[in-house]
Parts: sequence; C-alpha cells; structure tokens
Amino acid sequence: MPYRRTNWLLITLCLTMMMNACNGQTQAPVVRPATQANRFYTGDAQVLSEEVDSFLALHKGRVENDHVAALIVPHAGYYFSGNVAASAYMTLDPRKPYKRIFLLGPSHHEWLDGASVNTEADYYATPLGQVKVDHETAVALTADSVFRYRPEAHDREHCLEVQLPFLQRRLGDVPPIVPIIISTNDYQKLMRMAEVLRPYFNDENLFVISSDFSHYPSYEDAYEVDTKTGKAIETGDVGQFIAAIEENVHSGKRNLSTSACGEFPIITLMLMLDRNIAVKHLMYQNSGDIDNYDHSRVVGYHAFAFLRQQKAEESFTLSDEDKKVLKGIALQSIKDSLDGKPISHPSPLTSHLSSKCGAFVSLHKQGRLRGCIGHFGEDYPLHEIVAEMARAAAFEDPRFAPVHREELADIDIEISVLTPMRRIQSLDEFELHRHGIYIRKGYRSGTYLPQVADEVNWTKEEFVAHCAQDKAGIGWDGWRDAELYVYEAIVF
Repeated sequence: MPYRRTNWLLITLCLTMMMNACNGQTQAPVVRPATQANRFYTGDAQVLSEEVDSFLALHKGRVENDHVAALIVPHAGYYFSGNVAASAYMTLDPRKPYKRIFLLGPSHHEWLDGASVNTEADYYATPLGQVKVDHETAVALTADSVFRYRPEAHDREHCLEVQLPFLQRRLGDVPPIVPIIISTNDYQKLMRMAEVLRPYFNDENLFVISSDFSHYPSYEDAYEVDTKTGKAIETGDVGQFIAAIEENVHSGKRNLSTSACGEFPIITLMLMLDRNIAVKHLMYQNSGDIDNYDHSRVVGYHAFAFLRQQKAEESFTLSDEDKKVLKGIALQSIKDSLDGKPISHPSPLTSHLSSKCGAFVSLHKQGRLRGCIGHFGEDYPLHEIVAEMARAAAFEDPRFAPVHREELADIDIEISVLTPMRRIQSLDEFELHRHGIYIRKGYRSGTYLPQVADEVNWTKEEFVAHCAQDKAGIGWDGWRDAELYVYEAIVF
C-alpha cells in the first residue's frame, strides 16, 4: 500500500466543525455598529451618559405614564433636538415591562418603495452598550411582502440609532427592538404595514416613531408650518395629517423641502390608532431656538406621546324624553318620505341625541317584522341615523314591499341605539348578553348585536368565533389577531 501524507490541519478543522455542530455552537452574533457616534452624538460613553441625563433632567417634572403606546421623537444631532426628544422619553415609566420596542423611521439614503426590517442584526451597538434585536418578530414581519430586509436601508441610517442612548438611559434594561425603515408614498402599502403591525400595537409593546418636521424654511415659516402639522397629528385623524402636509406643500413657503421627513412612519402609526388612544403634544422647538446664528434656514422638532385611555368613559344613556324624541323622528321620517318631503330634524337636541353612534330601526306590524335596517358606525349624529334608518326600513329593506300610507297606523317602531364602541384586548372584557361584538381585521368586519346571545345557546368564545366566521368572513379563529370592540344596545 503506497504511503500517503496525512493532512492533520484539515482533519483538525473538520473535527472541530463536527464537534461544534454536535455541541450546538453557532456563529458569533451580528452586531450593527454605532455608525453615528461622533456624528449625531458623542462617541465617549461617559460624556454621552452625562449629556443624555442632562437633557432628561430638564423634564424631571413631567408625569410618567405606564400606558404610553407610542412616541414621536426627533432624530437630529443631540445639540439641536436632544431637549425635545427628552421631553418624550421622560413620559415613559422605567418600571413598565415592555415586551419589545418597535422603532419606525424614514430612509435618508435609499428609496425602498416599501419597508425594510432588520432581520440580520442580533444587536445594535451604541457607546453605552448593545441593545438586543427581537429577531423572531423581525423575521415574522417579513412573511408579508410589504416588509423585507434591505441592508442598505440600515447601514448608514441615523434615525433609529440616535434613539437608543435615550432609551438606554431612561429605561436601563432596554427591551428587544424591532428596527423598521419605511420609505414609500404608496398609501395602500402603508395601510398594509399598519394592518400587519396592528396586532403588536397593544399595551405590552412601545412604538417609537422617529421624525423631524419642517426642513429649511425661515424661522417664522417653520413655526407656522409646524403648528399646522402638529395640530393635525393631535387630532389623531390620518386624513387631517395628510391634508396638512399637502396644504404645506402648496403654501409657497420658501425653501420648505418637507413638513415631516418621517411622514410615512407617522401615517403608519396613525392608521393603527383607535378611539382609546389620546394624543398629547409635549414640546416644540426648531433649530433657530437653539442656535440663532441663521434664522433663514431652520429645522423643526416636535415630540408627541400617544396614551392608552384607562379611565372608563361616561356611560351613554338616553332619558325617557330622548327616546320619545327619537321615536317621533323615526315616524316623521317615514311620513315625510311618503309625502315626498326631505327628512326634517327637530331642534334643539340633547348632547346624547347629537352623539355619533349607530342605530337599528325595526318596524313591526301586528307583531311581525315589517322591515329592519341599521347603520353600524360612529360617523353621523344619532338623530340623523335614526331618521335615515327609519326611512330605509320602511322603503328599502329588500325582504319586504315598501310601506304604504294606509298601513302606517298599524306599524310599531322599535329602535336599538348602539352605545359608542370600546376597544378590548381580551375576551375577559366581553360580557355575553350585555355586549355586542364588533370584529375588524384589515378590510373585513362583522358584528353581532347583544340580543343575538338571547337567541342562541353559545358560549362567549363561540359567540365571537361565529361572528368572525359568519359575519366578518375571517375564519373561526380569525378573531384572535383581529381588533375587538364591544358596545351595548339600548332597545325601546
């Protein structure tokens, strides 16, 4: 047998690789470096800690809140925007055990026509240490095509990195982060992003939206533009925010290149809001307030907190007189329609009759249903909805012929007023027979009135599952990651 030279180095390497595989050893974690240290903030850990702490100390009297759902914070160099950013971070309760923090910001270098979530990095580094990335959640988001990973969107980007030292100094042990860069003006894609993120928009997570505001107008114009944009955000209405941005675009303000560089992340956040979120404006400054060397070209900085409302809302009730007025409105609406007249509305009306809530109007003749139409929504005053639904029940219910004048004296009117909806986070907050359920998931929705429970023998889980499957069309278990709302019905 011929002599062969043994390659002991190759054998050793192979054996090492086999042993590592058997022992479950993995590659070293991927750390996204602090690329903006000594650019947007100092790279010296001690100096950085002292600087961030000094900004936070300026707002030490600010009330902490353990129900902060989201923040909008600036991302300029700390010299310019650190004070405004600190006003937002000081609203956080450091004792609140957030499960994860979603960081949403704009792209300053790459056009993505979508969103990029960093699924590569295991940690983000700052001079103060490393912050863990929630890799599992990041990967889960990319199951939807609207999210993907584009390394170039994160490599040089500063808008998320500059938030980390503030989180580190305010919270100490920072929960895992989900870094997302959003860069698209496609509204349908932004809606889809909000839909995918909405299940995470709950009390166990925090969303931090990184955005500066007006870029490069004069000091006076910045105040005017930023005031308009800020007030639109305070409404919580995404339509008003977009309208304010468009109005600013066409305002003719010199050198105004944008009203909010984080416009698209802000829209994504606002698309996730519900009626239980209160928007609080915290602070505004522009760069001219910090450095008055040149007031001809400044950048604006806002801070907002989005708070989950925990106090029970005042119960919605109707007095006997309110009910009598609504019955009269319903009957008069039918009479007006029979006479070819427009629907009339009495005045004055109580505040509850002008409240925006839904209602169903049912007509019965000799104890049998003669028509029933309802509107499920909170977009019109109650007295208008009752008038419209009474007319529709009499003349537009496809199951019945239109009501004739001669049978009007034999018809009884029943009205079911739906109290304002309240978002719930679990079925523990749902009471069978008392609450109706409204389920919304993406573009699909469905509801069961409270009285449906009196007609069937379902548990509350079956009640909600049937609604998800039979009314919303999202499947038996579709309610588990959908938005759930409850309401009551005042029937008279």
